[in-house]
Amino acid sequence: MIYLLDTQLILWAAADSNRLSDAARTLLADDANEFLFSAAAIWEITIKSTLGRSDFSVDARLLRRGLITNGAHELPITSDHALAVSDLPPLHKDPFDRIQVAQAREEGIVLLTADQMVAAYGAPVELV
Repeated sequence: MIYLLDTQLILWAAADSNRLSDAARTLLADDANEFLFSAAAIWEITIKSTLGRSDFSVDARLLRRGLITNGAHELPITSDHALAVSDLPPLHKDPFDRIQVAQAREEGIVLLTADQMVAAYGAPVELV
């Protein structure tokens, strides 16, 4: 199965945080799964890190390199993804989360999240 990891899951997985659920750990450990990360996640981490947010205190360059080294693939943001945001109901205001939901819909893949507000979009978003 191909999964797109949202920003929060990327950060928690990279830090081996105890906030990462058992369900997420199981999916991440399954070699049959393929994982993608959005360019939006790296952008979000970069912005929030430079603003001094303690929950984003990571070097985005090292994180990106680690994701790629561990087999994850980057999903660029296309104009189709950007346009698909307009099809989303106004459930969540965070533009980084909204673009990742739109990417998952456009690409026909599952977005994994631990954020209940993001999960409210329904398929193809999966709460873990």
